[in-house]
Amino acid sequence: MAEENQDSQEKTEEPSQRKLEKAREDGKVVSSKEMFVFTSLAAGLMMGIASIALGPQPLINWGGLFTLDASTHIDSLIFAHMDYALWFLVQVTVVFGLPIMIVTILTQIGVGGIVFAPKALSFKGSRISPIAGLKRMFSMKALVELGKSILKVVFLFGIGFVVIVYFMPGIIWFPNGTMANALDMMTSLIPMLIGGLLIGLLIIAALDFAWQRYDFMKQMRMSRQDQKDEFKQTEGSPEVKAKIRRMQMEASANASQQREALDKVSEATAIITNPTHFAVALKYEVGSAGAPTVLALGRGVMAEQIIERANKAEVTVFQSPLLARALFFTSEIGGEISEALYNAVAVVLAYIYRVDQDGVADRPEVDVPHDLRFSENGQLLKE
Repeated sequence: MAEENQDSQEKTEEPSQRKLEKAREDGKVVSSKEMFVFTSLAAGLMMGIASIALGPQPLINWGGLFTLDASTHIDSLIFAHMDYALWFLVQVTVVFGLPIMIVTILTQIGVGGIVFAPKALSFKGSRISPIAGLKRMFSMKALVELGKSILKVVFLFGIGFVVIVYFMPGIIWFPNGTMANALDMMTSLIPMLIGGLLIGLLIIAALDFAWQRYDFMKQMRMSRQDQKDEFKQTEGSPEVKAKIRRMQMEASANASQQREALDKVSEATAIITNPTHFAVALKYEVGSAGAPTVLALGRGVMAEQIIERANKAEVTVFQSPLLARALFFTSEIGGEISEALYNAVAVVLAYIYRVDQDGVADRPEVDVPHDLRFSENGQLLKE
């Protein structure tokens, strides 16, 4: 019995939307540190490249703050250039820091979304407990993070090693070459090295994101008992009860309307069918100024019941799939048929009147407008 109870508590079911929302309220969302590292470095590199377009003037101005001559007094230099130095630092911080901060926020939005969870900011004794800290240090999660860090270092070192080996012949000839040759090689080596490391970081970030999402969803899994308990809590909420009552009332109203419609089938002039999937009962009085009205309509079981009632009441049943579907998807019980279907319905009614009077008549061709030709799923048919 103990084993069966333990098996029943195994968390093998996917988390419900309610549990995921509750986790967000507690500040638990998918997050990837490696993704932040990649996007931040990429953004910083792009800002560095973009700053080259500004030219060397900002650096020249900054260097000028520290240019001294024999007549310059240190005290006067500090007060003379303090304002400009602080303003320069503010500019650099805004120009470089703001884009990186925006990229970091966008990264979290893309990875797991941003939530403000006061519960996550509340004080917990376990956060400052030495015992709890030791448990976290030697937990499986900590070992996994350590393994990931080692693999990341090895992977990035391997990329750097491959790039260096590729340029090794040129590096060996550094002492024998000119400064121009050295600069030419460095302009190729450094971009390739940085590009290779960025690609490596991108691969690491993608793998880390996939792992973090898998680990998060695994932690959010539910046992069947958890699902039952959540269902009981959800079902007991006033909103759900009100929704259930509303759905029950709508179902009851639809059932009542269908019963009343079936009772009026015997009064119909004709039944247009598909031949069994759809059925529409029409009534029209000769000489009436109004259009034919829909007494009943239905599909599936309801259509079969309409046809059965019509046969018992000896109401003529006319098979026209296109017209039956057009009437079903454009009409309502108790309402008139669509004006676009007047001609098609008139042809059918005229045929029925001739059959009733003469006992026989040539079956007519019913032309349904192209924009009212529906499939059984209610989608317009292509010409």
